[in-house]
Amino acid sequence: MKIDQNSIKKIAHLARLEFDESSAEKMSKDMSQILDWVEQLNELDTKDVEPLTTMSSETNVMREDKMTSHLDHEAGLKNAPKRDEDYFRVPKVLE
Repeated sequence: MKIDQNSIKKIAHLARLEFDESSAEKMSKDMSQILDWVEQLNELDTKDVEPLTTMSSETNVMREDKMTSHLDHEAGLKNAPKRDEDYFRVPKVLE
Protein backbone atom coordinates (compact mmCIF):
# COMPACT_ATOMS: atom_id res chain seq x y z
CA MET A 1 0.00 0.00 0.00
CA LYS A 2 1.50 3.32 -1.07
CA ILE A 3 1.21 6.29 1.29
CA ASP A 4 1.22 9.70 -0.38
CA GLN A 5 2.76 12.92 0.94
CA ASN A 6 -0.61 14.35 2.03
CA SER A 7 -1.25 11.33 4.24
CA ILE A 8 2.24 11.63 5.73
CA LYS A 9 1.66 15.32 6.50
CA LYS A 10 -1.70 14.56 8.11
CA ILE A 11 -0.26 11.72 10.23
CA ALA A 12 2.67 13.92 11.23
CA HIS A 13 0.29 16.68 12.27
CA LEU A 14 -1.83 14.29 14.33
CA ALA A 15 1.27 12.79 15.98
CA ARG A 16 2.82 16.25 16.47
CA LEU A 17 5.91 15.29 14.45
CA GLU A 18 8.05 17.67 12.46
CA PHE A 19 10.43 16.68 9.67
CA ASP A 20 11.73 18.02 6.35
CA GLU A 21 10.81 16.86 2.85
CA SER A 22 13.64 14.31 2.55
CA SER A 23 12.62 12.74 5.85
CA ALA A 24 9.00 12.74 4.70
CA GLU A 25 9.99 10.68 1.66
CA LYS A 26 11.80 8.13 3.85
CA MET A 27 8.85 8.10 6.26
CA SER A 28 6.50 7.43 3.35
CA LYS A 29 8.57 4.43 2.22
CA ASP A 30 8.84 3.05 5.77
CA MET A 31 5.11 3.39 6.47
CA SER A 32 4.26 1.77 3.13
CA GLN A 33 6.47 -1.20 4.03
CA ILE A 34 4.78 -1.50 7.44
CA LEU A 35 1.32 -1.46 5.88
CA ASP A 36 2.39 -4.05 3.28
CA TRP A 37 3.58 -6.30 6.12
CA VAL A 38 0.26 -5.88 7.95
CA GLU A 39 -1.59 -6.81 4.76
CA GLN A 40 0.48 -9.99 4.60
CA LEU A 41 -0.54 -10.79 8.17
CA ASN A 42 -4.20 -10.31 7.25
CA GLU A 43 -3.84 -13.09 4.66
CA LEU A 44 -3.05 -15.69 7.35
CA ASP A 45 -5.76 -18.14 8.38
CA THR A 46 -6.30 -17.62 12.12
CA LYS A 47 -9.69 -19.25 12.64
CA ASP A 48 -8.19 -22.05 14.79
CA VAL A 49 -5.92 -19.73 16.80
CA GLU A 50 -7.17 -18.79 20.24
CA PRO A 51 -7.00 -15.04 20.94
CA LEU A 52 -4.44 -13.83 23.47
CA THR A 53 -5.32 -11.53 26.31
CA THR A 54 -1.69 -11.02 27.30
CA MET A 55 1.75 -11.85 25.97
CA SER A 56 2.97 -12.92 29.40
CA SER A 57 2.39 -16.30 31.01
CA GLU A 58 2.45 -14.75 34.49
CA THR A 59 -0.73 -14.69 36.53
CA ASN A 60 -1.79 -12.18 39.16
CA VAL A 61 -1.45 -13.27 42.75
CA MET A 62 -4.58 -12.11 44.52
CA ARG A 63 -4.95 -11.56 48.23
CA GLU A 64 -7.92 -10.74 50.37
CA ASP A 65 -8.47 -7.08 51.30
CA LYS A 66 -8.02 -6.42 54.99
CA MET A 67 -8.63 -3.35 57.12
CA THR A 68 -5.46 -2.28 58.94
CA SER A 69 -4.42 0.77 60.86
CA HIS A 70 -3.44 3.71 58.71
CA LEU A 71 -0.64 6.20 59.02
CA ASP A 72 -1.77 9.30 60.89
CA HIS A 73 -1.20 12.74 59.40
CA GLU A 74 1.65 13.81 61.65
CA ALA A 75 3.57 10.53 61.21
CA GLY A 76 3.22 10.87 57.44
CA LEU A 77 4.80 14.33 57.49
CA LYS A 78 7.48 13.45 60.06
CA ASN A 79 10.28 12.87 57.51
CA ALA A 80 9.18 15.46 54.94
CA PRO A 81 12.18 17.53 53.75
CA LYS A 82 9.99 20.64 53.70
CA ARG A 83 6.49 21.16 54.94
CA ASP A 84 3.95 23.93 55.16
CA GLU A 85 1.83 23.29 58.26
CA ASP A 86 -0.16 20.19 57.23
CA TYR A 87 1.21 19.70 53.68
CA PHE A 88 4.38 18.67 51.85
CA ARG A 89 6.25 21.55 50.19
CA VAL A 90 7.44 20.68 46.72
CA PRO A 91 9.26 22.72 44.07
CA LYS A 92 7.07 24.56 41.57
CA VAL A 93 6.83 22.61 38.30
CA LEU A 94 4.60 24.89 36.22
CA GLU A 95 5.33 28.45 35.24
